[in-house]
Amino acid sequence: MTGKPHIEQITYLLTWSIRHQVMWPDHPLDFVKIPEDPSGLHYGLFVDNQLVSIISVFIREDEAQFRKFATVVEHQGKGYGGKLLAYILNELEAQHVKRIWCNARQDKTALYERYGLVTTDQTYIKGGIDFVIMEKLL
Repeated sequence: MTGKPHIEQITYLLTWSIRHQVMWPDHPLDFVKIPEDPSGLHYGLFVDNQLVSIISVFIREDEAQFRKFATVVEHQGKGYGGKLLAYILNELEAQHVKRIWCNARQDKTALYERYGLVTTDQTYIKGGIDFVIMEKLL
């Protein structure tokens, strides 16, 4: 039986392994590190004390960007990522930011739409993957 998942703030160092494993496994670990990591807020969802989903948040004035949102492959499709995303969106709304945004992989936009984010006309390609900027205005 699986224990109840819980979310807590974590150090950015704990995000790197999941970022690497899930998002860019064919690149060196340094590829998933971002210069802003030390100044960001990082959250993890744990199941049975195992970190299974992570997200990093960077707040600048009245805007917040979440980045490097990933769930360990064997735990995808169980609702853990959605639970973590909902938690972060609620936290950011409580902080009265006016805009929450992310760079979404084109094939993941439906997930973000379920949580009130909409696609913009800003797109780009990184590492052969199509991305679109999505946002939620508050």
